[in-house]
Amino acid sequence: MPEAGHNSVAADELKKLMDRIETLDDERVALGEQIRSVYMEAKAAGFDTKPIRKLVALRRRDRGQILEDKAMLELYASALGCLDLV
Repeated sequence: MPEAGHNSVAADELKKLMDRIETLDDERVALGEQIRSVYMEAKAAGFDTKPIRKLVALRRRDRGQILEDKAMLELYASALGCLDLV
């Protein structure tokens, strides 16, 4: 049985893949820092970041799914007699 790393072609390909993953991970970290910075900027401008985060998440979702979830929430709230919460 060949030793690990014996096939230099496979080792080169693996190293390239690992390099790409590490580069993308570094970029993800940098993007996360930029996003946090924008939220800090919003907060400094007097905006509440909690609803902004919720709106960002909602805008990523399919409109049909949002409406379906809202209808189900309203149905459950009505069944529990707390429709004024939604």
